[in-house]
Amino acid sequence: MYAPKFELRSFDVLPAASKERALLAMLEALVATNEGFLMQHPATPALYASGVAYIEEPPGRDNWQDIPRTLELREGDCEDLACWRIAELRVKGLEYARPFVRHQVIGSIVLYHVAVLRGDGQVEDPSKTLGMR
Repeated sequence: MYAPKFELRSFDVLPAASKERALLAMLEALVATNEGFLMQHPATPALYASGVAYIEEPPGRDNWQDIPRTLELREGDCEDLACWRIAELRVKGLEYARPFVRHQVIGSIVLYHVAVLRGDGQVEDPSKTLGMR
């Protein structure tokens, strides 16, 4: 099985604009992977009907997973859930949604959160819908 893995040791030292550009590119790659999966597997349950729950990863770990892995684990964090939802909206022809990235600085740590920017400009947060507090 071919399962690429990114290890970005330089991410912490990149300027903010470079970090955001890299994140958006990687998020679009995960969305594209999920779109391909949904087109090949149209019977895949919708995200909100899948039984998947939001689970926060421990500090320092950020494993990104596609729809089959998320279904297998029955859980995902913000980028996993948002990229599934974006792919779902695009494949079903409902709208062209995009990743929406927020960040919060706490001391020397920057925390990122990924949600869905809907076509009408509203932000949908699958993590909150699926259990994030």
